[in-house]
Amino acid sequence: QVQLVESGGGLVQAGGSRRLSCAASGRTFSSYAMGWFRQAPGKQREIVAAIDWSGDSTYYADSVKGRFTISRDNAKNTVYLQMNSLKPEDTAVYYCAASTTTVLVTTMGWYNYWGQGTQVTVSS
Repeated sequence: QVQLVESGGGLVQAGGSRRLSCAASGRTFSSYAMGWFRQAPGKQREIVAAIDWSGDSTYYADSVKGRFTISRDNAKNTVYLQMNSLKPEDTAVYYCAASTTTVLVTTMGWYNYWGQGTQVTVSS
């Protein structure tokens, strides 16, 4: 069993930056692929970024490419999402997720464990 706890959400002005963190329990974190998803009110949950077990492979949704960066520190059991040049349309609850696959995956169904989410609100 893996427990994921996100932090770093809050209110930020458009154009600003925010870094989300996701701390994972368990000794097998380094073997999991990880992802960040988000869900805005009235919309479906969507993938934002994903990373494989080593950190060598990453994926970004087109809407955040060039603005967001996913990274991981396996020694700290933590995955990060650095968000720059934030826009009001980035407002959502952001979720961290872990997949028992080692390779990068982008589909929600491949993720086995989810955090409780952290709210990010971008004001215009």
